[in-house]
Order: sequence, then structure tokens, then C-alpha cells
Amino acid sequence: MKAGIVGLPNVGKSTLFNCLSNAKAQSANFPFCTIEPNIGVVNVPDARLQKLEGLVNPEKVIPATVEIVDIAGLVKGASKGEGLGNQFLGNIRETDAILHVLRCFDNDNIVHVDGSVDPIRDKETIDMELQLKDLETVEKKLDKVKRAAKTGNKDAQKEETILLRLKEGLEAGTSVRAIAVDEDARAEYVRPLQFITDKPVMYVCNVDEGAAVDGNVYVDTVKKAVAGENAEVVVLAVGTEADITELDTYEERQLFLEDLGLSEPGSAKLIRGAYALLQLETYFTAGEKEVRAWTIPVGATAPQAAGVIHTDFEKGFIRAEVISYHDYENYGSETKVKEAGKMRVEGKDYVVQDGDVMHFRFNV
Repeated sequence: MKAGIVGLPNVGKSTLFNCLSNAKAQSANFPFCTIEPNIGVVNVPDARLQKLEGLVNPEKVIPATVEIVDIAGLVKGASKGEGLGNQFLGNIRETDAILHVLRCFDNDNIVHVDGSVDPIRDKETIDMELQLKDLETVEKKLDKVKRAAKTGNKDAQKEETILLRLKEGLEAGTSVRAIAVDEDARAEYVRPLQFITDKPVMYVCNVDEGAAVDGNVYVDTVKKAVAGENAEVVVLAVGTEADITELDTYEERQLFLEDLGLSEPGSAKLIRGAYALLQLETYFTAGEKEVRAWTIPVGATAPQAAGVIHTDFEKGFIRAEVISYHDYENYGSETKVKEAGKMRVEGKDYVVQDGDVMHFRFNV
């Protein structure tokens, strides 16, 4: 599962990518510095994993991860191939969620592609290009569906109605994710077309150091503008966060954060937010050799969760032995949890809960 970082040139995308992944993507003060998408595998910060490590004292600890993709900057006309438009739109279509970086700071030394700082204008520029590309997709599909609908095909007629609603919404400047379509119709007719503006989005307001905690006027305007989108907004001083990652020791980084009034790096919140945006959650396995966080889609059943470890575990699933994270933390060990009667045995229909500590029994 991948989250793609998007935005206009020079808003801080590559600096954010470096900050999240420590992968050192090229970052400079000119447009189209990023041409090929950079991909980083980022650990998901999780205090529960550290707690389990302290309780179990394993030989190794393996966190959950999420893929972050740094995609080339977009400009007006991208939907018609301007700049790196076609390449950008192809790259973003391959991601599962969007981290949309908006410049929310003033700095005369950093060139803005449109000459001034206006995050709402920037947002609308990118939204329009993505919506135009989705409109192209709708119109191509409509041409085919209309022919079938004219023959009296009931399914085609229903699909035509949905597509016309999408077309009308996109032409009015509304992203697909915000167009009212019931869940069944969305699953059947909308999601298979992989609309770019149907992907879940998080707006990352890139601020200066002084606005890292409380934001600023630019951030307020963004929050107001996206209020109807069911989207998350994260405030991040990207340049400052990048400086923090360059410090040598954990103690130095913590002192820097405390000076800013932050309890943890904003990037940690962003990574967890991206993980949630992708509709992912975590279960754990815990033993002397390894404590590990495993990534599953929200709503996964016990056999599906077992299949993440190995396909044989899913095929031969018998049962899962489950301890809630809170019980593990409260009792301090698997043995004490068992003695307290808090370990549960669950079957094939069990829906795994975020934070479950699990053992699987299987037979191949």
C-alpha cells in the first residue's frame, strides 16, 4: 500500500520525503527537481511495539511499514500533458492515498512557481488538474455505457446514471470522493475506474518553525476550505523536521522538539495518519525470538491476518489465540494473561482488532 506525496513544485515535497524516509531524495530551489518518483519504506511509529519489547525482551523487533512515494511537482495544464503532467498523473494513479503538501509559509528566498504564497489557489490548481483527468475517464466510460443503456440493459442504465452524476460533479469542480454516491454503487461502478480524486487525501500544511504548534492564518484558510471533504489536515514545519533528523542523538532531537513545544516529531503523526488513511491497522506477534507488528487492512479476519505471515497459515487455519494489547500490558506477560483467563480462542470469522497480540494454529 502506497501513499503518494503530491503538490506544486517547490512546496517542500522532497524535503518531506527525506524527512520521513531519510532516503535523501534530491531537493533544491527550482521546479521539477524531482522527475522520477522516489519510493521510501517508512517505519510506523508505535509506542505499543516498544512496550511489548520491554515486556518480552526479544532478540529482534520489527515495526510495521508504509510505502511513501515522492511524485514530481504538478503545474497547470498537467491533464493536457504540460510539464511532467502525464508522468505525474500515471504515478499518482498507482498510489492508494494522497498526501497533498501545501506551502503555508512566507520566504522570499524560496521561489513559488506562481510568484506568491496562496495555499488555496495551489490546492485548487492541483484539484482541477486531477478532476480534469478523472473527467476524461468518466467521458470515455460513458461513451461505452450509453450504447448499452440504449438497448434497455438495466445495469448499464444504472451505471449511466452514476457516471452522469460524477461527470456533473467533476465539471462543477468537486472531487469524486466528495460526490454523493451510495456505498454499493460506489463499490460496483466507481472504484473499478480508479479515479485519482476518489483516493483518500491528507493535506500537509508546510509551515515555518514558529507555526509548528499552533499553525497560522494560511493553515486556518486550508482547514476552512477542506471542511466538506472529509479529509485530514496535518500541520508540519517540514524544514525544521528535516533539521531535527540530521541531529546525531535521540537526546538532541528531543531537546529540539521540546524547544518547539512538541512532544514528538510531526512526521511521526503524519506517518501514523498516512497508515490510517490507507485503512491499515496493526496486530502483533510476540515471542523470545521476535516481537513484530504486522500490517492488515481494517476489517481483516483471523485467517486473512494469518495469511500476511505466510499463505499456508491462511490455507490451513485452525484457530487464533488472541490477547488484547491492553491485557498484555496490564498483566505483563503471556503466562500471566493465561493465568488470568484473558487469552481468547477465536475462529475463522473473528475480525482482528487493532493491537491484538496473536498466535495462529494451522495445519497444512
